[in-house]
Amino acid sequence: MRTLITNDDGVDSRGLSVLATVANTSSLDDIHVAAPHTECSGSSASLYGREEYGRLSISPRELPGLPELGVRAVEASPALIAFVAAHGAFGPPPTVVLSGINHGPNTGRAILHSGTVGAALTAAAHGALAMAVSLAAADPHHWDTAEAVTARALDWLLAHGTPGTVLNINIPDLPLSQLRGLRAASLAASGAVQADIGETGDDFVTISYSEVEPDQSVDTDAGLLARGWATATVLRGPCPADDVDLAAFPTAL
Repeated sequence: MRTLITNDDGVDSRGLSVLATVANTSSLDDIHVAAPHTECSGSSASLYGREEYGRLSISPRELPGLPELGVRAVEASPALIAFVAAHGAFGPPPTVVLSGINHGPNTGRAILHSGTVGAALTAAAHGALAMAVSLAAADPHHWDTAEAVTARALDWLLAHGTPGTVLNINIPDLPLSQLRGLRAASLAASGAVQADIGETGDDFVTISYSEVEPDQSVDTDAGLLARGWATATVLRGPCPADDVDLAAFPTAL
């Protein structure tokens, strides 16, 4: 299986190296890494990149401890990286795309805005097996926990995953001995962060961000994560809303 590894925290992120290590010790082969040259958090599935005369800027890199892997720093959003990879930019299109490990959670319906999830959804839209992984801390410490959970999730993906969907994994930043386990979860109604609108004027809007305390009484991804569980949720990209009746939609102008 040809495998692409990407992220939204940038090519120098610790999480990218951990994810590449997990992939490199799995049954996967033909592994390639292509990640943004700088942080692209919150980029969703945006297709933007730095081009000169139609050429996307790319430079070679190397991940610590993994000199055998081909690594590219791409001046583009993670979704654009997944998009061009699916169209043969880095060789044959990947059959597996792994995105992460993100610094911070990607839970609830706010995953719409996640560059980590956006890359995986873009890959899934092109028929790949895809997984997005996040460690629930802005400055994570327990990478051994993330590595163990990611390895287990990757095994499941390769054995049971469905091309065209995304396995979204969130991991609490806890010692492995304190992790309660890995559970399937539904999406929470909101994400880990909310935007608050403050002062406004004719030429500006003040925006601040604050953490959202998850409801720990419900078994959503955010609720379980707060209680010390790693969570797994399967996502599907844009699809028609077949339950909406368009019979009365005007057919003439």
